[in-house]
Amino acid sequence: MENIETKLREEAKRLLLEKKVDVIIGYEKGTLPLTATPCFVTTPEEADNLVWNHLCTQNPVKFVHDLITQHKNAQKRVKPEDRKKKVIGVVARGCATRSLIIQLQERQYERADVYIIGVPCEGYVDGKALKSAIGGVDITEGSIDGDQIKMKTSDGDKAVALKDVLAASCRTCRFNNPIISDTMVGSPAAAMNPDAEYNEVKEFEGKTVEERWAYYSKEMEKCIRCNACRQACPSCYCPTCFAEQSQPQWVGIGEDKTDTQVFQLMRLYHMVGRCVDCGSCVAVCPMGVDLRKFLKKIDKDGWELFGNRAGSSMDDMPPLGKYDEHHDKEDFVFNP
Repeated sequence: MENIETKLREEAKRLLLEKKVDVIIGYEKGTLPLTATPCFVTTPEEADNLVWNHLCTQNPVKFVHDLITQHKNAQKRVKPEDRKKKVIGVVARGCATRSLIIQLQERQYERADVYIIGVPCEGYVDGKALKSAIGGVDITEGSIDGDQIKMKTSDGDKAVALKDVLAASCRTCRFNNPIISDTMVGSPAAAMNPDAEYNEVKEFEGKTVEERWAYYSKEMEKCIRCNACRQACPSCYCPTCFAEQSQPQWVGIGEDKTDTQVFQLMRLYHMVGRCVDCGSCVAVCPMGVDLRKFLKKIDKDGWELFGNRAGSSMDDMPPLGKYDEHHDKEDFVFNP
């Protein structure tokens, strides 16, 4: 990882010095032990803050859309002859490049607006799983040493195997290397375990309708409507979310159980052909709602019914964004 960090910093400096990008979105060391946080690098000197390791959790593509949108809106107030182009650089692993593909397919910006620095990924640490593994005690210092996470805690020194606390989305990832990039830093990472990708979903599908609904209801009762999942998701970028529209009002904004269920259900269906299983929504949820199981069910259906995996290729459009009567498995459409 250190070698990748060195090359990443060198590449970032070069891009900024040559003015090929205006800003680079990446990660820097967090203020808390064993954390990394998104950062915005605008000068060559700041590039030395960039890190790439198992602590880089959040999908940075959310910020790509935000910065490009803000710039475009600002340029509308500038005379046409004075308008300037802004290129956003982003450090992107496999799932992040899938998000970029989704945004490009949905024509949110042009390919020339973004410069992709591809990095290989061997998974990131699930902060909640790590905390659980050490009994919830406070971590005062920590580092990753090979395949171990070593910590000083309020309950003494502790060590945890890295593989035991990787995020669930990483353990079965089939796209842990960038799909598209302008430059690649580091060698491709070894495959994870994609054969087990849908194991939990298959188990869930084996339950009765009543059991599935009971599980959904139980999970949604945890939701406090903080909107952290929506704010972290790179595929949630509507200027006004349906949950906050008042004309018409689709769903209440309070903590009514029915409104919460409807909010999450509608958001899930907005992810059809658009969720890349980056795990950001699960990572930021303060209540531990099992959003991934439902999202993976939608992902599995998209693959089995339409042969689509979200963001797997620039040429493979999302199922709700294309129509192909020759491969439509729903015969009832043509033979009612």
